[in-house]
Amino acid sequence: MSQQIPEGTLVVVADGGSARVFTNVGTAHTLQLKQEGELQLQAVSETGASGQGPSGSVPQDMTISQLNEATFAKQVAAQLNEDALKNRYAHLILIADPQTLGRIRPLLHKETQERLIKDLAKDYTNAPLEDIQRALS
Repeated sequence: MSQQIPEGTLVVVADGGSARVFTNVGTAHTLQLKQEGELQLQAVSETGASGQGPSGSVPQDMTISQLNEATFAKQVAAQLNEDALKNRYAHLILIADPQTLGRIRPLLHKETQERLIKDLAKDYTNAPLEDIQRALS
């Protein structure tokens, strides 16, 4: 028995550096995702980092790519929180590689968490649409 995904559900497929945003334009019984856009990381450069990390300061042992991934997870969570608080979506599905998902989850606002109907710890960022839909059905 597959879980029903209501029409209009926001589906975010993310990894450490990018996220694809989809909406279910089908019905609750027939999932049909339509890509709405992409979120890109505002990357931290080695010179422009100015010691600022996702929580304010960069841990000594954190590489620039790890910092960028943590920063991107924070950016994704912030966007989802803002959209939830402005009622831009009623239902949310989050698909991300386990590490990114683990970074996004604790940053989600209570409003966002209440709209989260499913999350999936898989990296589907570069997967074809059919694979994403199959993973959700």
